[in-house]
Amino acid sequence: MITSKTAKWWLVAVYAFLSATLLMAQGPAASAPDDATPPAQAPAATPAAQTPAKTPPPITGHEVSAAEVAKSNNPLADVNAVTFENYYDPTLYGVPNVNANTLDLRAVIISGRQIMRLTVPVQTTPVGLGQYKSGLGDTAFFDAIRVSKEGAPNEYAIGPLFVAPSATNSALGSGKWQGGAAAVAIWPLGGGSIMGALATWQHSFAGNKDREKTQVSTLQPFATYSIGGGYYVRSSGVMVFDFENNRYLIPFGAGFGKAFRAGNHLVNAFVEPQFTVYHKGAGQPTWQLYVGVKWQWAKPSKA
Repeated sequence: MITSKTAKWWLVAVYAFLSATLLMAQGPAASAPDDATPPAQAPAATPAAQTPAKTPPPITGHEVSAAEVAKSNNPLADVNAVTFENYYDPTLYGVPNVNANTLDLRAVIISGRQIMRLTVPVQTTPVGLGQYKSGLGDTAFFDAIRVSKEGAPNEYAIGPLFVAPSATNSALGSGKWQGGAAAVAIWPLGGGSIMGALATWQHSFAGNKDREKTQVSTLQPFATYSIGGGYYVRSSGVMVFDFENNRYLIPFGAGFGKAFRAGNHLVNAFVEPQFTVYHKGAGQPTWQLYVGVKWQWAKPSKA
């Protein structure tokens, strides 16, 4: 059960964790190596037409390039990843004095043109009379196959989606096996900024006969705008269309994040409040606090 006091301290803990992560991203100033050589003598002046163009200074320490900022926000990036994403709903429409929380544990594995994504949610949801149920939700998996040409500026992928009824309590899942499709589109904006969209559709085909069948679609338009130093602003609200139960949610998010290096990993930490601009049906969040941390690493190169 998430009481108001517990929720307050949980919120403080999340902010403290993300603040520490962003501070760690700053890192100490890079020092010159012990065997650093003295600067070379300036060459004799050459005619203006032959003066070589200046090259940007090398990236050191925890700094990241604009391309890496874009990669850290690209769901089709050619890297493996582990992500922790949390949605905290402080208040719900039509259900007073309750809250809810979903922590998505996500893994992304790249294999050739395939982007395989597995999501296991850990949920806490109200069930009435001031009671809550906590545990695992339904597990979702999709295998998006890249259909855009290698090196194309815009990226597209589409593939099957499956949902397994892995919820540890009936209040946390549908009780149904579901199948459908997922599609992703990415459009780079340059300078480390990108925009794109992720759409899914799923429908039940088997499972508990006593539970209602499901048909749900989601649409997540997203954009990140790089502002330098690895920092960026972002928006990535997920629209949910529950056709079977006539429940709909359209949020708008506005937040910020930072990409940085931690050893051989590219790390991305972010905070994004999301406010509901349209809803239908009780139990929808009035607003959500969306926070996350993603670790990315290059897939092993072929021998």
